[in-house]
Amino acid sequence: MYRYLFSPITINGLEIRNRIAYPSLGLLYSYDSKLNDRYFAFFKERAKGGAGIITVGPVGIDDVGVGLAALTIAMDEVIPSFQKLTRIIKDEGARAFIQLFHAGAYAYPFLINNQQPIAPSAVYCNYSKTTPREMTTDDIEQVKHAFADAAVRAVEAGFDGVEIIASAGYLLTQFLSPVTNQRTDDYGGSFENRLRFPTEVVALTREKIGPDVPLSIRMAGNDFVPGSNTDAETPMIAQAYEAAGVDVINVTGGWHVTRVPQLPMELPRAAYAFLARNIKNAVSVPVMASNRIADPASAEGIIRDGYADMVNLGRVLIADPEWPKKAFEGRADEIRPCVACSQGCTDQIFSGQPVFCAGNPLSGFEHERRITRTSAPKRIMIVGAGLGGLEAALTAHLMGHRVELYDKDSDIGGQMWIAGAPPHKQELLEFIRFYRAMIRKYDIPLFLNTEVNADMIRRKNPDYLIIAEGAAPLVPPIEGKDGPGVLNAWQVLKDNPPLGRRVAVIGGGSVGLETALFVAAKGTINPETLYFLFEYEAETPERLRELMFRGTSTVTVFEMLPKAGKDMGRSTRWVIMDKIARYGIDVKTGARVLSIKNGIIAWEQNGEIALAGFDSVIIAAGSQPVRTLSEAVAALNIPYATVGDCCAPGKINDAIHGGFLAAIKID
Repeated sequence: MYRYLFSPITINGLEIRNRIAYPSLGLLYSYDSKLNDRYFAFFKERAKGGAGIITVGPVGIDDVGVGLAALTIAMDEVIPSFQKLTRIIKDEGARAFIQLFHAGAYAYPFLINNQQPIAPSAVYCNYSKTTPREMTTDDIEQVKHAFADAAVRAVEAGFDGVEIIASAGYLLTQFLSPVTNQRTDDYGGSFENRLRFPTEVVALTREKIGPDVPLSIRMAGNDFVPGSNTDAETPMIAQAYEAAGVDVINVTGGWHVTRVPQLPMELPRAAYAFLARNIKNAVSVPVMASNRIADPASAEGIIRDGYADMVNLGRVLIADPEWPKKAFEGRADEIRPCVACSQGCTDQIFSGQPVFCAGNPLSGFEHERRITRTSAPKRIMIVGAGLGGLEAALTAHLMGHRVELYDKDSDIGGQMWIAGAPPHKQELLEFIRFYRAMIRKYDIPLFLNTEVNADMIRRKNPDYLIIAEGAAPLVPPIEGKDGPGVLNAWQVLKDNPPLGRRVAVIGGGSVGLETALFVAAKGTINPETLYFLFEYEAETPERLRELMFRGTSTVTVFEMLPKAGKDMGRSTRWVIMDKIARYGIDVKTGARVLSIKNGIIAWEQNGEIALAGFDSVIIAAGSQPVRTLSEAVAALNIPYATVGDCCAPGKINDAIHGGFLAAIKID
């Protein structure tokens, strides 16, 4: 099964056990630029899980270019700690690569001792919110040698391969792009001149490390930035890299500042594989594909169909380091999903915090969290089969306890069915797939359509009780909230009732905006129809865009705060707001709804009262904890814990991590 994905590959004489690479991803497990036990434990699990290549990074080459890399290999003193890490990785059968990094204009001044970042030109950078200093020719020579010297240290540290980052908008990419490179010397202007610095970095690095060490470069397949390099130019860039001495080309998507989503679940699985194929058609060295390659079938198809020679599984291997092992053994249904929520990874990095995984409570905590078998098994009753209850049931079973799981609904998943209803949110339903597989695998007793009360718990008399009874919609005290035609967001997302032509959504947080998108997408054409109409040129491109984004309802969102979507993560909010605009949804901020009467909404905005009529009104004001059972069992004298939204409405990680922690604390 997946025989192409798990076939070996040789890169410059180095045999790799399969076609899976874990790419460089910032983790921020230290703030002193040094490796520590948290890094060692994290990378050990990824190597142990079966990946062919484990790439450590990004690793800075000097002080001024470190950006958010945190780790550095700019001095000889760090070589012993990297030697320890490479031994850990290689002892598990994987090959150890390192990614060498310089942020250029992307470096945050406060992270580089308040120095001014350097770049090819003094062009304001919207990423770091600063204007860098234009590099002198001396700077250019110094940085080239810093890359090469860092590569030499990496080889001494035992790394099997070295990668140079020339993607995402970092320094080498800034030289390549006419948007950020406005130089008039030999390093700017023409395409050949803009290529000069990146190819000189590659050539000098190759010279310093010798011909036998695999050298990789990670490049953008398309910058996705107006005026910058597209996939028309990138094959020529790749050819120049090959001529300069690289042995493998690692292709990713665009820059961090692009307005084309690169990572969230809005991006279809393996959507950027075409960028890798575009490069592969132009070069003779192996090529890697990247971005949202979430499942084994997609990965296999990329290799089998010639898009690339290897695949990068980044956040996927954060979510489940055993992804390769499970896929190889035919256990793909047991893979913990990466749903591209960005809550524990990208949002954390952008907030300057350590990476974890919302869906895996062990990821990022390998150095301190353990599931240990108990010497005194207990009878555990878990009420509620949402994410918190499901994770608690799985963890308690793995510890050796005797678990029974109850839920009043006809299926597991709880609010995931609601969260996964809006457009492009179906990835969230992968959690249900995973926990179903775990329940089957471990034969965990599951009782659905079962309403649990205090009397039932008294009769069962478990040794320990975990309550995950969830939350209910929060309905604000608005006059007319119970009137005809007024629904709550949960009803709309779960039951998908018919709605009128003019729809109001009261509440502009994440639930309100997702609900608004759900409604606005009703009546739009699906991707298959779009493909058909485009293929046969049956409609103009302008008409196709209209059919994509204009459905059967017009939607207005009322948010009383000055800004909508304030509870969303930094890496995903802009995507949602962009979609809100594309669907023509009217978002009224600073608008406090006063009443709903016969479809007429009255609201206050900027000190004035306004009225408008709507055919359907949806209240999406958030949720509130349900504590009916937890309050009732306090008198039963049975040890218990509460997890998930019944404690306080939270995010995915609050439920899953909460369920895990509640289970391991059972004594």
